[in-house]
Amino acid sequence: MAIIFQYNKTSLQYLQKQMDTRLKALPVLKNKESALRLEVKKAKNEIHDIDLALESEKSKLHEMAGLWQDFDMSLIQVENVTVESTMLAGVKIPKPADIHYKIKNFSLFSKPHWYGDGIEILKNLSSIVIDKEFLTRKMLLLDKARKKTTQKVNLYEKNQIPEYDQAIKKIKRFMEDEENLAKSSQKILKNKLQNIAES
Repeated sequence: MAIIFQYNKTSLQYLQKQMDTRLKALPVLKNKESALRLEVKKAKNEIHDIDLALESEKSKLHEMAGLWQDFDMSLIQVENVTVESTMLAGVKIPKPADIHYKIKNFSLFSKPHWYGDGIEILKNLSSIVIDKEFLTRKMLLLDKARKKTTQKVNLYEKNQIPEYDQAIKKIKRFMEDEENLAKSSQKILKNKLQNIAES
């Protein structure tokens, strides 16, 4: 996008103000970009760790696969997840505060004794899956913000600041040339007046 400007002091002051604003914002944006990049990397590592924990829990379930065939899965379900939000590098991130489960009553005498443990295992497993969902969302939000910040840094650094700088130089050169022409014409006029006075 080419900058539209006029060859006068008002336009020069406006362009200098715009360039100064961008020059001041650039280091802040670069810091934000690197902070976001770091947070995205951390989130990816956390997701990897949660994937490992999930695989570990699943392998425990496979060891008891015969028992799980008899388990009544309708006994437990996630009722709702309370969500909090935090600010991280200027981005609003949702995170789970509390997970509420709906557990149906069952007879301890008619059901196997390990049903209570089974419910705890399923709670733990669902908690891990919910945490992974929130971490994935966190990573996507942070990455989106990082991309936007990178675009803004590139826009300022590679486009706008050089364009403003070039426009300012053009206006200054024009104004200097105009001033030199005015001085030259004053000298010529002065010399003519001196010549007329002497003759």
